[in-house]
Amino acid sequence: MKRAELVEKMVNTGVIAVIRAETPKKAVKVADAVIAGGVTGLELTYSVPHADTVISELVAKYKDTNVVVGAGTVLDATSARLAIIAGANFIVSPTFDKEVALMCNLYQIPYTPGTFTITEAQTALKYGSEVVKLFPGSMAGASAIKEYHGPFPYLNVMPSGGVNIQNMHEWFEAGAVVVGAGGGLTAPATNDDFAGVTKNAEEYISEYKRIKNS
Repeated sequence: MKRAELVEKMVNTGVIAVIRAETPKKAVKVADAVIAGGVTGLELTYSVPHADTVISELVAKYKDTNVVVGAGTVLDATSARLAIIAGANFIVSPTFDKEVALMCNLYQIPYTPGTFTITEAQTALKYGSEVVKLFPGSMAGASAIKEYHGPFPYLNVMPSGGVNIQNMHEWFEAGAVVVGAGGGLTAPATNDDFAGVTKNAEEYISEYKRIKNS
């Protein structure tokens, strides 16, 4: 699949669920619960043990669906390559890393690095990032996207960290193209309440659709 198509597929999910878990088995259960609730964008973080194996399993499991599986918390080029080989459709990092950017360019996989300043956003653009991750979103605030769009009106921004049901509309109104949702979405999984995760996912995607149709 062409890189541009992968970016489009990622953005069209509207909500990217950030998946963290103590074991590979639990990570799959959280992912399944999120998907059951209608959220089709997954960022499987490298804090999950054997993350590349989990990515491979999820990619195979949801091969012929609209589910998009990416890798998150990718800190180095080696991890990026392992994720890409496992089938990751996109790579997300908490910060910008030049070697990760070059690895993703080599394999034509979208790279979404964490940026906080205008300088970091410009660097990400120079190295080919089509979407940047505004992180931590809770510290930056939705107004940061408008400030980004001053010098870079064409910049695609995905806020992550601090996005919830109550403020999601603020992020999209400010110009976000997609949002990342972590603890607020998957919190019930802490107590193995996967039905609760599914319920949260339903609420997130319902709010996303309301925002887009308003």
